[in-house]
Amino acid sequence: MAYYRRSSLLSVLFLLLALVCEARVLLQSPGFVQTQNTQFVLDGSPFFFNGFNSYWMMNVAADPSQRNKISEVFGQATASRLSVCRTWAFNDGGNQALQISPGVYDEGVFQGLDFVISEAKRYGVRLILSLSNNYKDFGGRPQYVNWAKSAGAPVNKDDDFYTNEVVKGYYKNHVKRVLTRINTITRVAYKDDPTIMAWELINEPRCQVDYSGKTLNGWIQEMATYVKSIDNKHLLTVGMEGFYGDSMPEKKAINPGYQVGTDFISNHLIKEIDFTTIHAYPDIWLSGKDDSSQMAFMQRWTMSHWTDSRTIIKKPMVFSEFGKSSKDPGYSLSARDSFLNAVYTNIYNFARNGGIGGGLVWQLMAEGMQSYDDGYEIVLSQTPSTSGLVTQQSNKMIALDRV
Repeated sequence: MAYYRRSSLLSVLFLLLALVCEARVLLQSPGFVQTQNTQFVLDGSPFFFNGFNSYWMMNVAADPSQRNKISEVFGQATASRLSVCRTWAFNDGGNQALQISPGVYDEGVFQGLDFVISEAKRYGVRLILSLSNNYKDFGGRPQYVNWAKSAGAPVNKDDDFYTNEVVKGYYKNHVKRVLTRINTITRVAYKDDPTIMAWELINEPRCQVDYSGKTLNGWIQEMATYVKSIDNKHLLTVGMEGFYGDSMPEKKAINPGYQVGTDFISNHLIKEIDFTTIHAYPDIWLSGKDDSSQMAFMQRWTMSHWTDSRTIIKKPMVFSEFGKSSKDPGYSLSARDSFLNAVYTNIYNFARNGGIGGGLVWQLMAEGMQSYDDGYEIVLSQTPSTSGLVTQQSNKMIALDRV
């Protein structure tokens, strides 16, 4: 009988714990994430976070039978107290396209994005939604230029994306279509939904014809102004990797030996851009260098951008992509965990002093998604050591909200 009472008591306690956890999952502050000087704020309080990338969510959710994978990742993320997810709000032309051709959309794919947003809200996760891609994956700049060329526009290279009026018109139409979309599940317009933390103009913009950053600067100014004319509630960022350009030539020494046509300083000084971002892939950018050299670069890269965001740009920063590939020579799970731990330690130490909101690891996946593997995938349920690191970082960042 004593055993029965203890068992009953334990059952009740587990039930209460489950209810509390469920309540926490479903609870999301109704406010919009905002910035105040070099800090993110939510409902007037500091907002620090640990987060992740899962670019594939809309694409997978377009098939209703696969939507459990989105729920699975959000569920595992919430268990590790991850609170921000970055994902794509574009797929231009090609297979399972959101935008089949300029201005023509697949309603089924759009409903997939509706589901992603509604599930994020259900699990208490904020979204950073990217609106286009620099690369041909999922369409991006090459697809926009090809569409314009087929329509007779005088374009012949991907960099015409930034200057050709027809192409810019296509992009603006996509921005308007996404921002004004009424979610078929929540019945809330995207531009009015606080589940969305921020819009991102384009993933990893680059410009081969002008390494100074000036061509891209003109495009960012035009498109940022346009986004804000439709939606002044949400934050907006560019989507940059962090390469320096010509506005402060001495900063170019921080780059990994080359420029890509962006200017971290001038591109982020544009008034309508609310926060800075950096990405870092030393295993790609410095391939051939040993781990210690790559980590030394990572330290310099993070320190320089954190300092410049605080003192020159005076806006908060997000470390929005980082990871270690299983395809790297000498890769091991412990090596990846060591890398992530070093990056997380940097982010936390900088966050303690203000100026950075958090980091977004690349990338989380559900089980059974091998077709999306890129070497950087993390399935939290299959890697307890990595899951523990992620949860530890989340707890440390959340604790800063109360400091």
